[in-house]
Amino acid sequence: MFKEIRNGLVVILGAALIAAGFNLFLVPHQLLSGGVSGLSMLVKYITPINLSILYFSFNIPLLIAGVFLLGKRFIILSILSVICVTWFVAVIPADGLATDPILAAVFGGALVGLGSGISFRVGGSSGGFDILGSIVTRYRDFPIGNVLVGLNALVILAMGYTNQNWNLVLASILSLYITGKVLDFIHVGHIKITVYIITNEADRMLERLLAHPRGVTLIKTQGAFSHKEKDMLMTVTTMYELAELREIIKETDPSAFVNIVETVGVMGSFRRR
Repeated sequence: MFKEIRNGLVVILGAALIAAGFNLFLVPHQLLSGGVSGLSMLVKYITPINLSILYFSFNIPLLIAGVFLLGKRFIILSILSVICVTWFVAVIPADGLATDPILAAVFGGALVGLGSGISFRVGGSSGGFDILGSIVTRYRDFPIGNVLVGLNALVILAMGYTNQNWNLVLASILSLYITGKVLDFIHVGHIKITVYIITNEADRMLERLLAHPRGVTLIKTQGAFSHKEKDMLMTVTTMYELAELREIIKETDPSAFVNIVETVGVMGSFRRR
């Protein structure tokens, strides 16, 4: 229960950061953040409709799609994020803190990426194209920040053809790039780690590891000096799950020898949690 409350508070904090990036940096200079939020901003700039109403309305079909393709917990947190972003956008004044559009693009993009990233870290999203990005990365092994940048660039190009102000387009692209980089720095679920565990408690260790949807390979080894036979467990996980795996190893066999290697790529079946 405490963990769910904590996750909800993190999502609310992420929503506040996203809304601050919108209203304090991007909107005053008519920059776009891309995706559904960028589409909402684009419509706002050419119509009198309120940004918070547009943002909420455009997110509804994507949230419905996410109910069928993603987990219930993910969607619940995403709905919370969309509602909170909508509210924060409505209450935070759209007063620019930076007079330079480039500075606004940099700091606005960083805030949006930070807010989205911490939402992903607790298993949610900020809605919009984050949901599409999560669907893509669920079935294809791409960094989610790169996926979102590709999707969001389409909206940025639409702005260029709409108002023919390519300076704003370039500044918005800079903002998108920074958003993607900050998001990937925080949300490291796409980085693979191979862990080799040499232990005398292989059965207990396997029992703990196999309680999660994680593949484990058991390899018989022999010490070159002692000639003693030991079991080595090999598993591939993500950087985000590494802390949990460390705790399992420490609790099960504190004297285990562990080698952790960053994995360049994985072929074949790799099951995401």
